[in-house]
Amino acid sequence: MAEHAEKRSDVAAAQHEPSGGVLNEKAGIHEMVDFDVAIAAADDEKAEHDLNVTEDDLLEAKELAATFTLEGTRSLMTQVYKLHSRDPNFPQTILERIEEFLQNEDVFDNPEKHDQLIAEMKIEAALITNNSPYAEVRAVVSNHDDPDMPCSTIRAWVIGIFFSVAVAFINGFFEIRQPAISVTANVPQLLAYPVGKLFEKILPDVGFTLFGVRHSLNPGPFNRKEHMLITIMASISKSSPYTNYIIWIQYLPQFFNQSWALSFGYQILIALSTNFIGYSLAGICRRFLVYPSYCVWPQSLVTIALNSAFHSDTNPAVAGPFRTFWSMSRLKFFTIAFAAMFVWFWFPNYIFQGLAYFSWMVWIAPDNAKLAVITGGFSGLGLNPLPTFDWNIVTYLWDPLMLPFFSIANNFAGMAITLPVIAAMYYSNVWGGAYLPINSNKPYDRFGKRYNVTSILDDRGIMDIEKYKAYSPPYLSSANTVVYMIFFAVYSAVVTYAALFHRTEIMMGFRDLINSFRPSKRKEIEEGRVLDVHNRLMKAYKEVPEWWYFITLVFAVAVGCAAIAVYPTYTSVAVVFYGVIMCLIFVVPVGIVYAMTGVEVTLNVLAEFIGGSFVEGNALAMCFFKSYGYVTCAHALAFSNDLKLAHYVKIAPRFTFFAQMVPSLVTTFVYIGIVQFQVHLKDVCTPDAPFRFFCPGINTFFTAAVLWGTVGPKRLWGVGGTYSTTLLGFPLGVVIVLLFWLAGKKWPKSAFIRNIHPVVMMNGGLSWAPYNISQMWPAVPVAAFSWLFVRKRFLGFWSKYNFVLSAAFSAGMAISGLIQFFALAYNGTEFNWWGNAIVGSGCDDGVSCPHMVLANGTYFGPGPGEF
Repeated sequence: MAEHAEKRSDVAAAQHEPSGGVLNEKAGIHEMVDFDVAIAAADDEKAEHDLNVTEDDLLEAKELAATFTLEGTRSLMTQVYKLHSRDPNFPQTILERIEEFLQNEDVFDNPEKHDQLIAEMKIEAALITNNSPYAEVRAVVSNHDDPDMPCSTIRAWVIGIFFSVAVAFINGFFEIRQPAISVTANVPQLLAYPVGKLFEKILPDVGFTLFGVRHSLNPGPFNRKEHMLITIMASISKSSPYTNYIIWIQYLPQFFNQSWALSFGYQILIALSTNFIGYSLAGICRRFLVYPSYCVWPQSLVTIALNSAFHSDTNPAVAGPFRTFWSMSRLKFFTIAFAAMFVWFWFPNYIFQGLAYFSWMVWIAPDNAKLAVITGGFSGLGLNPLPTFDWNIVTYLWDPLMLPFFSIANNFAGMAITLPVIAAMYYSNVWGGAYLPINSNKPYDRFGKRYNVTSILDDRGIMDIEKYKAYSPPYLSSANTVVYMIFFAVYSAVVTYAALFHRTEIMMGFRDLINSFRPSKRKEIEEGRVLDVHNRLMKAYKEVPEWWYFITLVFAVAVGCAAIAVYPTYTSVAVVFYGVIMCLIFVVPVGIVYAMTGVEVTLNVLAEFIGGSFVEGNALAMCFFKSYGYVTCAHALAFSNDLKLAHYVKIAPRFTFFAQMVPSLVTTFVYIGIVQFQVHLKDVCTPDAPFRFFCPGINTFFTAAVLWGTVGPKRLWGVGGTYSTTLLGFPLGVVIVLLFWLAGKKWPKSAFIRNIHPVVMMNGGLSWAPYNISQMWPAVPVAAFSWLFVRKRFLGFWSKYNFVLSAAFSAGMAISGLIQFFALAYNGTEFNWWGNAIVGSGCDDGVSCPHMVLANGTYFGPGPGEF
């Protein structure tokens, strides 16, 4: 099949469209000449360095660049500078060259004196119009497409549904185990390739024709589009419906003991509702979160890199560190890295777990409380220069090979800034924190013990105010208190950031969304996206009509309201609408930050805070508000990432629509069936549960439901509440973003200010409780080595192997972990020796050595009747 490439003629055709396009004949960017002499004479080595481009991308861009006029390039670079001047993903060196080009009138008055600069700007214009402005995207995403390549094939659907169900079963069944065992999307992506190649070899080329399209059991070689469609299906299915948590705490006798909650109709309605609201919002918001080129979605690049490793037809040799020359294929590199991690992961995960939590300073003096608090990696603050040899710990919070260095650095800065604040609060005994573990995410009572939430409930699961007054208000650890304040700050910050830094793009998205319902404006919308090559290539496929997503939204809201109204939930259907409204407010600003930085600001605390205030005393109603306000937004972002995957790989949007909807529908029944079985297991979710089914997530969910829904945020954060001071986080978030925005205005050329992302930095402070800086710091040197050293000096080497290495390590850990679990842990086989017992021993267990100890019969804080 002929390769459908974005050659010069294709771009020229786009430029000659009659109206509206960014690149058109009126702009004068195109000059039909044989070859620009300045482009030919340009210093390639200098251009590669200045433009952060590989040799292959440079050669491809030069041919198109030779046809650009100076005035056309000036017009295009003006638009590029306006769009990317505050984009931390866009290389600073290129921005400086663009500024030099645009701000020097002599370039246009005497162009013969500036041949190198003009040549570089034309090449950059060609890169942006014919590829991606980001080197990390160019490294793995092709700027070519073959619209005739089979995609939505019978074998793709069979393999995709099979792996969707398999992933759903494994993740759903072992979700309540402590520790849980789960399969990431990389595992089915890895396994789908040999299955697809097997189908290619054994299935006959027989099929049928439907609506003029032939569907064969074997349409030819198993290709990258089929492979990615299967990966999207499996990715959709890896997480259980959040509403399953509601079913667990409703049904089990040690929680709310509502046996009617096991009704299959009730479960399926609320599960489908939250899932499909997420899909519909992702589709509606794709103009804000998928189509713009600055929405990179770093997570998707690792997935595409693994896909490319299996399906790449080319294997260019590249220069590497230490004067080496690498001709190894991506697939061979993946295989070696996968095997190495598969073997190594046995040591920190099973044989010598002390390698994972390498708290060597605590081991020297295990009974030193202050040393454990500051340096302990298990329950302390984790201030340790060499904290781990476990890649799972290195990537636990953020993958340093996947996320840009500025994201990692900003997150680390957020944790580093808040560490002394937490320590100061702890040792000053602020709000009784010195009587509690310093870095716990659990609630405690006035006696310094775990908060017994069932002791304040009546037999209906509603709070008994007299029992509450006789017992205790809940208290938070010092780290958890700081986390809540930062949560409040980051919510106001993300909205402020979007309004100040991305208001133009957001307004353009709203304009296109409105115009999509006006047939006379649809052509203008398509032409407005011609600047990005991937948008141009996707014009070959039919778009999903907006009304498909709106009908999905209406259906999802309707079934959710029906479940809440018909069954005895004692909840108003208004929580569905309130939750969706909250999601609509935040999904675009949160999504833009997520798409650009790889850092997601979760709305769980805000949903609990608002929901608990609306429906105080009703834990179940708060859970529904949380599901519709927080979970639907999280789903919308995850599904937007999948839409970007399909956009990068050039999968038809309508194929992607059904590849998201169908597996989600099928696996929802799988997940519900698992719950229907597991709730009947003897002693499930108790300390005596079989197979270690202790349900840590469900217990945490129940605690949050009672604290936020039953006790309610007003008692903790209202007037006179214990933690009302932390509400200062809301104005603080606005002020911090505003200060950095003003600083950027005053010092627009400062690379330091440009690379500070206030929302991401604040988000770093949310990583505390129960995690600590020992799970953040290891990513920093790895990210610096990958993104600052290797990428800067050996771009071709980095482009070829970086994301493949990330995928290989992730897949190696996942497969190794699965085998360890089923071969050893599932059968109760343990490896008991000092190297495993040392983890969390001594004062690093978090409970043995509090800074302050209560005498018998005493308590801290207000007494009975005083709160």
